[in-house]
Amino acid sequence: MTTEHHGGHAAPANATEYIQHHLSHNSLTPSDVAAGTFNLDTFWISAILGVVFLGLFYMASKRATAGVPGKLQNFVEWVMELVNDTVNSAFHAKSNVIAPLAITIFVWVWLMNAMDFLPVDLLPKVLEFFGVYKLRVVPTADVNHTFGMSIGVLLCIIGFSIKAKGAGGWTKELFTAPFHAHGTFASILLAPVNFIFQMLELLAKPISLSLRLFGNMYAGELIFILIALLPWWAQWLLGGPWAIFHILIVTLQAFVFMALTVVYLALAVEKH
Repeated sequence: MTTEHHGGHAAPANATEYIQHHLSHNSLTPSDVAAGTFNLDTFWISAILGVVFLGLFYMASKRATAGVPGKLQNFVEWVMELVNDTVNSAFHAKSNVIAPLAITIFVWVWLMNAMDFLPVDLLPKVLEFFGVYKLRVVPTADVNHTFGMSIGVLLCIIGFSIKAKGAGGWTKELFTAPFHAHGTFASILLAPVNFIFQMLELLAKPISLSLRLFGNMYAGELIFILIALLPWWAQWLLGGPWAIFHILIVTLQAFVFMALTVVYLALAVEKH
């Protein structure tokens, strides 16, 4: 999992080109997509990992037993217990969606983050045999993907708010909180201020979610690329400790994204 696999890779004559190559997406050109560039590697890797997640948990559910559990069942139960504790401590309303959503976010984001553990040249070299010469294997190191997930969370926040308070109640809250006023004149005066603050709070949530995850995973990916440029003995010396430390980063960032999503949805169903 460390960069020792890069030992057979000769140091490139131009390190800048090597770094730029590994930070370039396999994308459709703007002429192919009217809305702009479409990163094929981000889409397909994240989709495949989503199928892996669903397959593993489906397999675990089919093999679940009341007797001595297997390793897969133990892992799934540990994940569900971790997520369940987080949901119960932060989300106090009743919802059949929040727990499955939290489990999906945590496992899916962890799998995408964990692609950083693969040697940076492994999959790109394999796909070169199939005519693919650019590939980034960490979907969460693509800011487009992290923003896409955070926009999904934003839509969930709005949906949970409307379901809990009604469309009228949520709209009224946009103009009456956080600064409450008594009297018609004061309410009208503070309405624009409240609306601006509500919009800033609403938009800050997906932005902070996406940039936090993207920044940590992009930095980790870049460090692995830099380590791959070093001599083989330095790759062992620096790659091992960084990989061990990166396990914590990968897990922590998946947990933070999931936990903050639960907290944001909990705030969405509560009244000011």
